[in-house]
Amino acid sequence: MLKLPKEFYRRNDVLEISRDLLGKYIFTRIDGQLTGGIITEVEAYAGPTDRASHAYGNRRTQRNEVMYSIGGVAYVYLCYGMHHLFNIVTNKTGVPHAILLRGIKPTDGIEAMLCRRNKTKADKMLTSGPGSVSQALGIKTSLNGTDLSGNIIWLEDRGYEPERTKIVTGPRIGVVYAGSDALLPYRFLLKI
Repeated sequence: MLKLPKEFYRRNDVLEISRDLLGKYIFTRIDGQLTGGIITEVEAYAGPTDRASHAYGNRRTQRNEVMYSIGGVAYVYLCYGMHHLFNIVTNKTGVPHAILLRGIKPTDGIEAMLCRRNKTKADKMLTSGPGSVSQALGIKTSLNGTDLSGNIIWLEDRGYEPERTKIVTGPRIGVVYAGSDALLPYRFLLKI
């Protein structure tokens, strides 16, 4: 295993970390089942200055408190009362930056992912979209605050360096309420 070191998450630039996550692997070991894949899509949320962030204006709530932790932990919240969305907290303690995981290319535990997603075959929709990714990996809000260097959820660098020409940058999805911040190029997609 080549788990990402804690320092990876504790850098200041959430956009740089977001780009660097593309091509890394995420794994979960939940209910004895190993599942994982290559990270292919993420969105950055720049805390206090980002109107799309749960921590805009340094807002602190019971739900988003984990965003103020030191980088390298999971921020998992429930969206629309049914989708568990997995985010990676970055930066130092007190700076609420996070990166939403929107897509992976499955590599391990595909049968378990199919079962969790109530699917019979692995298609593009198996792990496309943040709710689908969390469901396939078995991530729920009970894992909020989980240390990403442990053995439940972790990320690995397996030496894959994507070519810059295969990375597409654009606006985030579903954050129209954020006004002009909705148009920021904070979404990163790896074409593989």
